[in-house]
Amino acid sequence: MNNDPIDMGGFLLTSDAPLAGRNTLRVDARARLLAEVNDVGKLPGLLAYPAVRDGKVLVLGEGSNMLIRGDIDATVVAIANRGVETFQRDDRVLIRVAAGERWDDFVRWSLGQGYAGLENLILIPGTVGASPIQNIGAYGVEVAEFIDTVEAWDTHKGEFVLLDKAACAFSYRDSAFKRQPGRWIVVAVTFDLPRERPLSLDYAGIREEMEKMGAQRATPYHVAEAVVRLRSRKLPDPAVIGNAGSFFKNPIVGAHQADALALAHPGLPVWPHAGGTAKLSAGWLIEAAGFKGTRDGDAGMSNRHALVLVNHGKASGPQLWSFAQKVIAGVEAMFGVTLEPEPLVI
Repeated sequence: MNNDPIDMGGFLLTSDAPLAGRNTLRVDARARLLAEVNDVGKLPGLLAYPAVRDGKVLVLGEGSNMLIRGDIDATVVAIANRGVETFQRDDRVLIRVAAGERWDDFVRWSLGQGYAGLENLILIPGTVGASPIQNIGAYGVEVAEFIDTVEAWDTHKGEFVLLDKAACAFSYRDSAFKRQPGRWIVVAVTFDLPRERPLSLDYAGIREEMEKMGAQRATPYHVAEAVVRLRSRKLPDPAVIGNAGSFFKNPIVGAHQADALALAHPGLPVWPHAGGTAKLSAGWLIEAAGFKGTRDGDAGMSNRHALVLVNHGKASGPQLWSFAQKVIAGVEAMFGVTLEPEPLVI
């Protein structure tokens, strides 16, 4: 079968499209139709096609935050627009970034331009358009803090909309986009990045790493370099072994349950959370339950970081999901805590 893309002017269409190279877990799956959109102005026309309009639509970035469990009987839309522009609003300089830009490229660009805020979020795979959906976070920082607005196509209203931070309803690894899957297709994100701000240094060994680097004065560059070193040591590279980064959220539990668990397991990291709750370390729970570095066939948990589900070769989507379920059941049996996947499971 000929699977060559067809140029439709603003987007490319491929039928029976292979997705193994479009998801970082390297699951060998196919999509009924793949649309790679370079001109988001053509998005309404694409979605109006009967073959698209009358079926399901799935938006795909770099596939770095998903587990595909099988072939997808839908139109997969990959937003591939590019561009970064700055503009003035009152006394602030805002930065509008196309959804198709790579997240890590944008973080490095922002540092090079003298902006602060995103240094803790360096080296996270994926696209800018995916960042608000997951409200990506790392090393004590969440992207929601720096988002001004999100531009998206609203499939319910049939028009482009501009959502402010309140409308995005951000919370821990969550947002309105994630809670209403399929409603919005993000096409651009506008960031409000300061030139100076207090640096986030108190999470997961950043200060210690900076001391090893011999950094005399903390700057965003130093923090970014420390995070790169930490992530490179702890997290497996998707280019080397298939993975989607941290596969489980740090669970949020009631304060009483957290206190009881901390008393029974003195090494368990516990962090205060909103509303009198507490956040537990999912990685610690998984490792304590004995799953770090284990595998079943080609599906397993990384021996470098207990949070990372990995594909050692040719694990299928169902095999990876089955192993993840085994981890969830094991942690629940030992600690009474239910882990939730961080990536989208399709």
